[in-house]
Amino acid sequence: MPDPLKCLAVPKILGNESDALFFSCFWNSSTMQAGLPTRRDALRAVVGLAAGTSFPLRTMGSTEEHEAQPEGAFRVHQWVRNQANPIVPPHESFDKARCMNPFVIRRDEEYWLFYGGADTQRQHRICLATAPVDDLTQWTRRGPILDRGNKGAFDEEWCVLPCVHRIGERWHLYYTGRGNQGAGLQSFRGIGLAVSDDLLHWSRFQDEPVLTGEGFEDWPNNAGIAGGGRIVELPQPNGRTLYRMHYTLATGTPNRDLLVDQAKQSVVADSWDGIHWFDKKVVLRPRPTATYENAATIALNVWKEGEVWRAIYAGIGSKFGAYSICEAQSHDGLHWLRGEPGENLALAPAGTGWESKMTAYPNVIREGNQLRLFYCGNGYGSTGIGTAVAPILG
Repeated sequence: MPDPLKCLAVPKILGNESDALFFSCFWNSSTMQAGLPTRRDALRAVVGLAAGTSFPLRTMGSTEEHEAQPEGAFRVHQWVRNQANPIVPPHESFDKARCMNPFVIRRDEEYWLFYGGADTQRQHRICLATAPVDDLTQWTRRGPILDRGNKGAFDEEWCVLPCVHRIGERWHLYYTGRGNQGAGLQSFRGIGLAVSDDLLHWSRFQDEPVLTGEGFEDWPNNAGIAGGGRIVELPQPNGRTLYRMHYTLATGTPNRDLLVDQAKQSVVADSWDGIHWFDKKVVLRPRPTATYENAATIALNVWKEGEVWRAIYAGIGSKFGAYSICEAQSHDGLHWLRGEPGENLALAPAGTGWESKMTAYPNVIREGNQLRLFYCGNGYGSTGIGTAVAPILG
């Protein structure tokens, strides 16, 4: 009789993600290095099957335990691209080389678009543009609102990936800095904070980052980090508000192998004041069975539709060799489902123009009974920022 630890078929009811629903657990060192379920997981499965009980399994592609995959195909939003895309192409001296990392908030009847702009010297700063909600072809570019840091600082080369949120009486602008230390993704070494009373005039809260890339036991020597996700407010029974930031752990190191060079994980951290962050967690990882996200998953943009948490994010994989936009769903905002490979690919590179090679850095805002998506095209925004809309899922 075969050893159950060498070949264990687990019914779908015990799994949650497609890369773990039908796994076979082969007890050898290569399996363990690949991140497949451990011997302990296999034993738990055997016991659970015998007892007729179900429980969450640790799945390939995540350190977290996840709920069972619901019946039926995973649903993504049906995004319709704007025919005027890109609506914010590179144009001015401060963003002539790149318009990247859109982050949008609504103020009355205007959209305020914070983004990373690069000049012809490839110096990146946080910029601002505004437009009427009902006419996204009429943007007023207000220029850089946050310049690079001082020489030797973590942000002396780039300031990119804005995330804007009101905490207390002030607006907080979180941004990713790139300095002269480290190589590749490891040169993005901190998320900084600037504050404002009016969204136009910003000052650095401090010279040092408020979040760095360490604190994850799977990557003890990691320094790479990037922002760009949204902050979710979680009201507590005692009346306080817990702020949860979604960001990227950039674990890749320079390598010809895309899966090594561009390795990134979707993570979260919590805070009571927007300054001190704790309880860091990995919530989504690349999954080997989905070739459009087998190298990287980046910061989630998260919102709620009814009782379901939704997320949109970009993944990198060997299929496109670059970013494509994906979706996930959750019952609690921490444990995410992506369906079978291919089901959660929401907006892939398309056509022969501005987004033929890449769709990246998605940012979603609710617009009446629909959602509006802002995102980047080829070259991490070298072709600009576009938009799409989709009905809210029922």
